[in-house]
Amino acid sequence: MMKTAIWLQTSGIPVSEICEHQFLLYNKDATKHIFEVSAGLDYLVLGEGQILAQVKQVVKVGQGVVGFERNVSGLFKHAITVGKRVRTETNIVVGSVSVSSAAVELALMKLPESSHAAARMLVIGAGKMGKLMIKHLVAKGCTKMVVNRSEEKVATIREEMKGVEIIYRPLTDMLAYSAEVDVIFTSTASETPLFLKENVKDFPPVSSKVGGSRLFDDISVPQNVGSCVSDVKSTRLYNVDDLKEVVTVNKEDRLRKAMKAQTIIAEESKQFDAWRDSLETVPTIKKLRAYAERIRAAELEKCLSKMGENIPKKSMKVVDDLSRGIVNKLLHGPLQHLRCDGSDSRTLSETLENMHALNRMFGLETDISLLEHKIQAKVEQNQK
Repeated sequence: MMKTAIWLQTSGIPVSEICEHQFLLYNKDATKHIFEVSAGLDYLVLGEGQILAQVKQVVKVGQGVVGFERNVSGLFKHAITVGKRVRTETNIVVGSVSVSSAAVELALMKLPESSHAAARMLVIGAGKMGKLMIKHLVAKGCTKMVVNRSEEKVATIREEMKGVEIIYRPLTDMLAYSAEVDVIFTSTASETPLFLKENVKDFPPVSSKVGGSRLFDDISVPQNVGSCVSDVKSTRLYNVDDLKEVVTVNKEDRLRKAMKAQTIIAEESKQFDAWRDSLETVPTIKKLRAYAERIRAAELEKCLSKMGENIPKKSMKVVDDLSRGIVNKLLHGPLQHLRCDGSDSRTLSETLENMHALNRMFGLETDISLLEHKIQAKVEQNQK
């Protein structure tokens, strides 16, 4: 409930509306979910690359933000690693389609093939999706389109795509110009619809050469085109849900890759869980290091006092480095046995035993009751 209150304070959206769309996952389920999202599995278009970019953006924006502590930051950073590994080892992107390419493919499926080159296209959206749609349209043989990107960006696209008629129009002119085209693609971040029934009901009919119907292909979330537009005669509306018709191509191959991706996610989830649990030993590690440092500093002081006055700085540094080196080498073994980060076969129960032993041997007086409870619960869960 506290998180919901924070969302309400930040967004201004009523709690009742937030609760309709939220769901809560904990521990392993939460880890698995963010890994699947980063890998592009929890999305209509399998392996969609822009999802991974959004996860990276979370890490970038979250730095220094209250609540984005080591656990959460580590989870998202590990999710990025998982996303990259899945795409590299499964080639999940090969043979799949992006939302933008699927939108173009769907529109062309609804047009007579003979009209692809001559059909007049309008792309509303100055972001990455809009640019990708322009490229996909050109790749499919479309040669006439109007876009609302800046004049500078349009000039750059013209240089990249010779022989294509790309016309720039500002967003304010898009509604009026929509009446002159056959297919309208929308992919803006607008919170309110750009097109409603009253906006398009008086549009002139399109040529029978392009099927006789004006197509609206809306891949925006929230939608840029109101559902009421489909009530207008000779107008057809498609949105993200309709892309399934295109996405089902090569479904078996992508499902096979998804199964392999799930194996990778299971492996990475175990490694992350081990890393997160190993953080519980940090207090003991710190106390052990502090204990060793106190001894080192005291013995170093005794040594230097016996060496007399006017000791050269170089000699003092040699002795200091020697003492630090000895301590680090002596601590290396014990500290390794306090870590359970998935890099070896050490179990959580062994880590607990090591905690007990080190506390007894060095008198660290670390309160390990909470850690013991957590690790025992983890062990019992893994044995089920």
